[in-house]
Amino acid sequence: MFIKPTKSKNFTYAQLVESYRDEEGKSRHRVIFNLGRVEDNPSLLRIGQRLVELASGKKVCSIEDLQGEEILGWGHVIYKKLWQEYELDRILKYVSEKTKIAYDLPNTVFRMVVQHLLDPCSKLKTYSKQQEYVGLEEVELNHLYRALDVLQQHKEEIEEEIFHNNRTLFNMEVDIVYYDVTTFYFESTKNDEELKEFGYSKDGKLNRVQVVMGLFVDTEGRPIGYELFKGNVFDSKTLKKSLEALSERFSIRKVVIVADRGMNSKENLEMIKEKGYGYVFASKLRSMPQQVIEQVLDQEGYIQINEEEGSFRYKVLEYDNKLTKGKGSLEERLIVTYSDKRARKDAADRQRMLDKATKLLAQPSKIDAANKRGGKKYLKQINADNARWVLDKDAIEKSSRLDGYYAIQTSEKKVDPRTILSKHHDLWKIEESFRIMKSNLEVRPMFHWTPRRIKGHFVVCFLAFLVQRELEFRMRKKGIHTSTQEIQRAINSLKVMKFSHGEQSYYMKAKSLPLASKILSLMKITQPDKVTPQEELTL
Repeated sequence: MFIKPTKSKNFTYAQLVESYRDEEGKSRHRVIFNLGRVEDNPSLLRIGQRLVELASGKKVCSIEDLQGEEILGWGHVIYKKLWQEYELDRILKYVSEKTKIAYDLPNTVFRMVVQHLLDPCSKLKTYSKQQEYVGLEEVELNHLYRALDVLQQHKEEIEEEIFHNNRTLFNMEVDIVYYDVTTFYFESTKNDEELKEFGYSKDGKLNRVQVVMGLFVDTEGRPIGYELFKGNVFDSKTLKKSLEALSERFSIRKVVIVADRGMNSKENLEMIKEKGYGYVFASKLRSMPQQVIEQVLDQEGYIQINEEEGSFRYKVLEYDNKLTKGKGSLEERLIVTYSDKRARKDAADRQRMLDKATKLLAQPSKIDAANKRGGKKYLKQINADNARWVLDKDAIEKSSRLDGYYAIQTSEKKVDPRTILSKHHDLWKIEESFRIMKSNLEVRPMFHWTPRRIKGHFVVCFLAFLVQRELEFRMRKKGIHTSTQEIQRAINSLKVMKFSHGEQSYYMKAKSLPLASKILSLMKITQPDKVTPQEELTL
């Protein structure tokens, strides 16, 4: 049997028709029942719905009967799986049992971490936005704040457990680690005795108090550990405490530390060698002894490497780095490179400084207060009595001689120079790490003012950063190359709409970005059905 529409004048009529064969075996139709006119016929609609219900055993509803309630995110399941693989629930549960906490510490911390990953905001907003996600257990506001206190107290334990899990579960290689320092400022001018202090701001916020962070990452950009310092601590002074963490807390006995020139001091190099570590540091080439500069400028011994963007060449010099106070010397190699691209950049940078110097000469009253790292470096005073300043042509010429040259100091004398260059080139991974923390994960603005809450906040940021970098690492291994921002957008596109029909509630899956499907497939996470009854949704 089937439904046959029949046209008559301006209307369509529906008939229930049966097929049969006559005595001659020909196919014939006969009308079993006239269903009536199709147009504006609610009875016909009810008959159709009832037939579907009888056939499928499920009640058919009308669109008019549906009531939409809210749109909720479910992308946090991706981070939850990584969280579980890192055994962070186990680690935090152990901390919770030690401190005899009554509330659910793992769930509370995860709630802060996932909010930080998906939509960074204050702890108060984290509490108020709990209803925006499906499948997350709710936490109390005071638990969020109390958890920060616990995290800062057990920061080192948590880091150590995570690190050793990393080595066991993910075969993390730590023969090379990258180290760098950055600053995080507060919207405040009030310092304290422990953390917040005025200092040189890498964000250009010279009138704000800040904290300094020293961070170690592995070769894939995943964080190993970090230390916080008072806001006025110089970059080079942070390395000692951070090295102690590597050797004492993480039990790393042999490693090569890669860092930029801000870490390069004789004191730091000597300390690294005393710890039994090696180093690959950017060199302060322009402050090298004159005989070394002459060797650098001597073109003999350079090995040419052709690049698309111009000439690139390198050579290796043996360098006896004299230590202070008669402590002997460090036997190093100086790997010197030259590139046309860098030469153009150096010349352009110097021209910007010369433009600033020219502006200072036009307003001499501002010269004394000017930063020596700016245009003032190319000025010299020729008359102290009337404070007459002119361009320092010798300084300009000396600077231009080294356009395009770059040098790396290393203790690794048996490693191929190209390998050293490659490892130092990868220093961008830690620079990218700081950029991600400041932009996508928005470590600041910080809404905490006491040292313990600030420290607890940074533990949350560290955990969020760890999970994010692990996800990005796995995506790169599968050939999925994209930005942290695009990943964040994709995961936030995983939504369901909650609606009800009568007393029954359902979730309808919304269309998500293609990248979100790739991430779910990579993580082996099954998506929910298009429409799922509330009691059957499992995330």
